Amino acid sequence: MSGKKIAIIGGGNLGSAIAEGLLKSGFSKAGEITVTKRNVATLAALREQGVHVESDNAKAIREADVVVVALKPYNVKEVLTELRASFDAEKQLLISVVTGVLLDDLEKITLPGLPIFRAMPNTAIAIQESITCICGRNVTEEQTAFVKEMFDQLGVTVAIDEKLMDAATVLGACGIAYALRFIRASIQGGIEIGFDAATANLIAAQTVKGAAELLIKGNRHPEAEIDKVTTPKGCTIAGLNEMEHQGFSSSLIKGITSSYNKIIKG
Repeated sequence: MSGKKIAIIGGGNLGSAIAEGLLKSGFSKAGEITVTKRNVATLAALREQGVHVESDNAKAIREADVVVVALKPYNVKEVLTELRASFDAEKQLLISVVTGVLLDDLEKITLPGLPIFRAMPNTAIAIQESITCICGRNVTEEQTAFVKEMFDQLGVTVAIDEKLMDAATVLGACGIAYALRFIRASIQGGIEIGFDAATANLIAAQTVKGAAELLIKGNRHPEAEIDKVTTPKGCTIAGLNEMEHQGFSSSLIKGITSSYNKIIKG
């Protein structure tokens, strides 16, 4: 348990998911977390668990050791500029989970020398299964270890260069939607070949979970596992080849690069 007071500025989907994950993991007590939002009524579920809910961003920041910024990219500059006087570079660190806002920008908006991290989790953070990529500026080894430990409670953490943060956003955060769309298509196919929707959902979701665990726990390449289930003239290779003929891999790669280009070009 960290014992640090954490303020999450922006209680939208991601900010709320972070709060939920910190609670479920036991990393933080409810009383150590403050979540802010203009409409605090939408944070009733967190409040009922003992989390502090606040509409005053400045107050939340002043009372925090760690400030997590989970605002929309378009209003980060406006909101944080107004809150500049609330930060304390000597005792606080800031963690931004905002897409596309650079460390350089964050330092200019807040305070010179303020320890700043960028972290890119995904929404699976609410169930402690996120992949979170992090990078930092003006930070100590101790602060880096704290941020890594914090996000390790919520899944898996990997340190990357900031130049790869946009790519991490696409592969890790947008990737949740890509994976869910694959599962959805599998469910639809399952229904067509005879399953009811609920059973198809369970089979498809658990199969994808199992496939991921084979790679993670076995530290193996996907093709090595594919080879285990593709027998000569078998049904698996017939299905895989048909998917490739229809552009399955190509369309997924194009989707990933389209999302990336959208981020970097705006």
